[in-house]
Amino acid sequence: MTALDLSSPVAVVGTGTMGQGIAQVALTAGHVVRLYDAVPGRARDATAAIGARLDRLVEKDRLAAADRDAARARLLPAEALTDLADCTLVVEAVLEQLDVKQQLMRDLEDIVGEDCLLATNTSSLSVTAIGAALRNPGRFVGLHFFNPAPVLPLVEVVSGFATDVTSATRAYEMSRAWGKTPVACADTPGFIVNRIARPFYAEAFAAYEAQAADPATIDAVLRESGGFKMGAFELTDLIGQDVNEAVTHSVWQSFFQDVRFTPSLAQRRLVESGRLGRKTGHGWYDHGDDAELPEPHTAEPAQAPAYVVVEGDLGPAAELVALIREAGIVVREEEEDHGTRMVLPGGGQLALADGQTSVEFRDVVYFDLALDYRGAGRIALSASQDTASQTLTEATGLFQALGKNVSVVGDAPGMIVARTVARIVDLAHDAVAKGVATEEDVDTAMRLGVNYPLGPFEWSRRLGRSWAYDLLDDLHLRDPSGRYAPSLALYRHAYATEKREGTP
Repeated sequence: MTALDLSSPVAVVGTGTMGQGIAQVALTAGHVVRLYDAVPGRARDATAAIGARLDRLVEKDRLAAADRDAARARLLPAEALTDLADCTLVVEAVLEQLDVKQQLMRDLEDIVGEDCLLATNTSSLSVTAIGAALRNPGRFVGLHFFNPAPVLPLVEVVSGFATDVTSATRAYEMSRAWGKTPVACADTPGFIVNRIARPFYAEAFAAYEAQAADPATIDAVLRESGGFKMGAFELTDLIGQDVNEAVTHSVWQSFFQDVRFTPSLAQRRLVESGRLGRKTGHGWYDHGDDAELPEPHTAEPAQAPAYVVVEGDLGPAAELVALIREAGIVVREEEEDHGTRMVLPGGGQLALADGQTSVEFRDVVYFDLALDYRGAGRIALSASQDTASQTLTEATGLFQALGKNVSVVGDAPGMIVARTVARIVDLAHDAVAKGVATEEDVDTAMRLGVNYPLGPFEWSRRLGRSWAYDLLDDLHLRDPSGRYAPSLALYRHAYATEKREGTP
């Protein structure tokens, strides 16, 4: 058996935002949908709310009026769980409490038929643990939709330890028949997206806590250099600081307080203060009616250098050579056996962020990673208190001559975009090596689930497969807490690449 027949009624238990969204997805796919909520009256209210959303789709010419009317006729509030007896799929979207979900599954198992697929939309609990309450956990699977469910295409199909392959296959094919893009995932803390996305928030918060830059500047660098649609601070204000922190804390606890997933103390203080983001009017930013979002730090105009000397291959930043020439600046290229850098007229050096700090060297300015140096609107530079002012001025003027805004941040190893991307790539390799998902499904999940400009493995191929390992290894030497220790999977990947290239 694969996808569910459209004549099969499906049910959603729990009528909050996610429950209503999942019900709407099933409804517009053509199923009869029954809505149930333990609180009297909520199922009927949810039915009316979904009907109103269908009306708006008709007004926007996204749904035919006749299809709206047919869908409304198929949407039925249920007064009791027993009304779900003939359903062939029941998806729960109730409170994120293990005992509540387990009791619901026990109750449902006594009501529905043997061939009914039972599913949870949990985002933070173990699918295996919820399914353990069932006599037949093989028919239980995770169906993690993303909010808003009718809009976002991704569904993580999560197999618990006892989930039958046939059940996972049915759930996968059903999701695809509903117009979604499913990815298969083993039952691991955070599944794919919430596991691999942690560094996007964690590294931004860590840079802020280290006073490398303010939230507005970090967000601008992530957007305008990294290619992310939103920065970490504005995104968590949208999600809700309490919600985002709860996911981070759950993943951290589930991995036995693995230091790689350690929550942010700064975010904890924000939650404690009640500044939860847009929903409370204040988070990292003030969202009041008259509030103006702060501007990122942008350097004053500086004179561009007359020339630069490029030593070695600039690797992920190699396209800068052409851009510099196009800007009318002379480029002299020299072969270099050890290291890659640009030398400025004053004798100072300009290098791509590599996990080291500027203070370690006589006169070095680092520049951050960009998704696309030609298209990037902003570049971050970092320097130490010992860096010559002329070097920083020349570096600033160079990137301004390329049409970039320049943000000067603190001397943070790995800077902002570079260490964020390196850690995302590392967690992705680690997840695949541990059987969580395939490389293709990881890339799909991260692009569709959190709208990343590239999947981690796409990034890895573009940057060079030893790039992330080398950067994290340098970071780990400077912060031996284990937070930046590259995984064994990433080490093997980088080492195997070197061996193929003939390294002894």
